[in-house]
Amino acid sequence: MALFEDDNPFGAQPRQPAQHHELGQMLDLLSISELRERIDLLRSELARLEAHVAGKEASRRAADAFFKS
Repeated sequence: MALFEDDNPFGAQPRQPAQHHELGQMLDLLSISELRERIDLLRSELARLEAHVAGKEASRRAADAFFKS
């Protein structure tokens, strides 16, 4: 009987790939396909952030134009 539910008599659990990327994360253990997946994930997140910035800038320009009239 194990003391804890996560005790494994055969050693450590296999490494699970992260579902997201953390800045500064060690990359040595990632495969080429995992690295490419991370790049795609980060590119799509960057595009999402840029679109959000553009929307906020448009709102600010509209507010500035309204209050300067």
